[in-house]
Amino acid sequence: MATLLVKSGGEKAVAEWRSAFQAVDQRFRVHWWEDPAVPPEAVDYVLVWDPQPGWLRSLPKLKVVFSSGAGVDHITRDPDWPRQLPLVRMGGTETEQRMSEYIAWACLSLLREARAFARAQAAGQWLGRDACPSAAGRRVGILGLGNLGRRAAAALQAIGFPVQGWSRSRKDIPGVRSFAGPEELPDFLAGTDILVCLLPSTPETAGLIDARLLARLPPGAQVVNAGRGSHLVVPDLLAALESGQLDGAVLDVFEQEPLPPESPLWAHPKVTVTPHVASLPGRPERARYVAAAIADFEAGRPLPNLYDPERGY
Repeated sequence: MATLLVKSGGEKAVAEWRSAFQAVDQRFRVHWWEDPAVPPEAVDYVLVWDPQPGWLRSLPKLKVVFSSGAGVDHITRDPDWPRQLPLVRMGGTETEQRMSEYIAWACLSLLREARAFARAQAAGQWLGRDACPSAAGRRVGILGLGNLGRRAAAALQAIGFPVQGWSRSRKDIPGVRSFAGPEELPDFLAGTDILVCLLPSTPETAGLIDARLLARLPPGAQVVNAGRGSHLVVPDLLAALESGQLDGAVLDVFEQEPLPPESPLWAHPKVTVTPHVASLPGRPERARYVAAAIADFEAGRPLPNLYDPERGY
């Protein structure tokens, strides 16, 4: 038997988590992270989002930490998280598929002025428009060409968007021009009409999308951020929208979540806000992913999506 504690989705979600894991493997004993019936020394694995500081360190026989999302900064920001343990990012085909769907939807929403039409409908206004550009007329640039970026690029290409990408090292993706390293970032930005951010959270990427970067985009460019809230300097984004340098944004991630009610992003006429839902797979899919990873770990096989402290993701 393997004891797994869950801190994701609230205590009411534990029954669904338990059912999802036991549908894969009856050996799993799944409990809420604060269950007083489970002594700390009995815990083998945890599946968590935003764990309490110091809690992971208090589990003496913990073997692997699983993030319930693709990011791990909600774990690594704890100064006492057990760095000697494997830390696994959520992944799998459903995560990639959902992200590709979100990015395709976001880019099409910007292309076809979905925010303006939604506001007009709410006001009962018929908003006449001349024909907008087709996908072929808007160049999408993806910051981050990992598994999520590759899948998103394929979805965008299928729609007809020209796609290019930027990452730390050069990538070989059919039909996608690859830019690499800080020296090639300006050229990448100059040829990007819709900037999509799918970067991980690292010290190097914090605040990357700032006034200086936005000024390098063509006038009237648009932004999609589904990476991390820390990537975007919100006052700089708002200033670029007001000046006309940017023409719109779709944002799924924020430094403070939930986004505070007083944030100007909520009501901005050129900003679409979604509540960090871009790539989150269902609980059954995540349970299958974690169960398969545990099986690999217990058989001595490599773990998937392992966090690398040297790279920061």
